[in-house]
Amino acid sequence: MRIYSFPPVIDERARVLILGTAPSVKSLEHQQFYGHPQNFMWRIIYRLFNNSDMDPVYENRLAFLKEHRLALWDVIESCEREGSLDVNIRAEVPQKLPELVADYPELRCFAFNGAKAYDTFHKFYRGHESFKQITLLKLPSSSPIPTPKMRTLEDRVGAWSAIVPYATN
Repeated sequence: MRIYSFPPVIDERARVLILGTAPSVKSLEHQQFYGHPQNFMWRIIYRLFNNSDMDPVYENRLAFLKEHRLALWDVIESCEREGSLDVNIRAEVPQKLPELVADYPELRCFAFNGAKAYDTFHKFYRGHESFKQITLLKLPSSSPIPTPKMRTLEDRVGAWSAIVPYATN
């Protein structure tokens, strides 16, 4: 089944673009980035900016994100995938990231949510001139599935804290 990403969540204040691969089944169902309640993304974002009380209202989460100079999008515009696992992604079409960078020149950092997002970006854009001034950070997935190094929310918050200097300077 072919799935499509959502439009970017971004405004002119954005300094960090968080890039996932493609929306999960739950995200598509809810029409929300990181729509699965067990995904750590929203809890990570709130913890990074010293607010442990994550807002349950999606629109307020998006406002919090923008307030802290963060943006969201996916590396993949569309792909074929059964289920939600990145390993099942096939026939992907990349987003128009060079155009986004041209439209939002204050972007300083791309924070890749997991290895697949990072690898997909490099598959399509390795060495592309548009990204010479952008820092590329490969971060652990916000998925709740534990790995040998990322077992808890706190592990992920520690790793994702790398984006804070780009958002606050």
